[in-house]
Amino acid sequence: MKLVVQVKLLPTPVQAAALEATLHACNEAATWASGVAFEKDVKRNFALREHTYGEIKARWGLGAQAAQHVVKKTCDAYATLKANLRAGNLGRPGSKRYRRAVEKPVTFRPQGAQPFDDRMLSWQIDRRRVSIWTTDGRVKDLAFTASPEQMATLALYRKGESDLLYRDGMWFLNATCEVPEAVPNTDPVDFLGIDLGIVNIATTSDGEIMAGRELNRIRVRERKLRTKLQKKNTPSAKRRLKKRRRKEARRAKDINHKIAKHVVAEAERTGRGIALEDLTGIRDRVRLRKPQRAIHSSWSFAQLGSFIAYKARKAGVPVVHVDPAYTSRTCAECGHIDKANRVSQAWFACRSCGFVDHADRNGSRNIRARAWELWRRGAQSTAPDPPSEPERGTGRKRGITASDARCASPGLPIPGS
Repeated sequence: MKLVVQVKLLPTPVQAAALEATLHACNEAATWASGVAFEKDVKRNFALREHTYGEIKARWGLGAQAAQHVVKKTCDAYATLKANLRAGNLGRPGSKRYRRAVEKPVTFRPQGAQPFDDRMLSWQIDRRRVSIWTTDGRVKDLAFTASPEQMATLALYRKGESDLLYRDGMWFLNATCEVPEAVPNTDPVDFLGIDLGIVNIATTSDGEIMAGRELNRIRVRERKLRTKLQKKNTPSAKRRLKKRRRKEARRAKDINHKIAKHVVAEAERTGRGIALEDLTGIRDRVRLRKPQRAIHSSWSFAQLGSFIAYKARKAGVPVVHVDPAYTSRTCAECGHIDKANRVSQAWFACRSCGFVDHADRNGSRNIRARAWELWRRGAQSTAPDPPSEPERGTGRKRGITASDARCASPGLPIPGS
């Protein structure tokens, strides 16, 4: 499967200037090519190349490979736009947001990422150096740093393009790697149910709770600080805001990676599969008071789910997504469903049999039961292919439907329960 390993570049000031000039030239050329594609309604690679290739090379001084990648990047941007429009991600046809997306050509940020193939970029992994093409000539002996695990992955599995990326004053290379998958476990002895939440980020059916209170406190503190700095609007406040950009997202991402790694390792060690809720569209289904909206919007459940899915696929652990309907109201012992069963955020007490448990653990046991029923009926692993994200996130490819999950008996006993 494809993973993307992100390494940090350590350029000298001269090398950094050459990299910056290259990104500016490539993205300026891509914006011009996008205008041509929009005006002539030519958005396929080879067709657009006939209209733009020579001009890009002559006007911006790009090499043959760089010019081709600029054209391809432009066509990929329009393909992505088309897919988003078709999926309804940019509103309904005729809406203001929809019109804003289709009535003008796509533009590229001056420091947007640029792909490089093996003709433009060569790696000396043992020396931690790369040689990369720029508009100022070939830059050799460009140092980079990476963890030992990343170095091993690069040395063994690197294949395909690498993207040059500038973010928050730092330079990165995202290298594509073809990593072999482990042999899938087609006969799990059980499932490890995972209940995702805001107060408790993840709760397993074994009773392990990974609390999110500390992360939520940090988010509130960061949000208040951002508001305070934005109100001041002084040069020093702007500098502090720029320095803290994405700090909260990086912390949440790190926590999600650690949780995902732990969950997958536990499932692999015990020979079990992993059961997750399908929370697609939950933000559209839930109505909240204004004070709660920021917390709910910053809930990175999809990221955690995708991290678990791709790490599970890498380890050969089966993953099943189930319908989350009524998992928090259903008794894991007798299957009785009642809104009153959920007596508080933390506790569950069944009105029928009197069973009492932590609410999230009860929910995770219901998720586990539904996954086991689906697996018995022939559902296969739904762990998706990972997309182009730095050795991390995944896309979504599901092998079961929500209607399948609804047919599962929430109170079904399973091995070990």
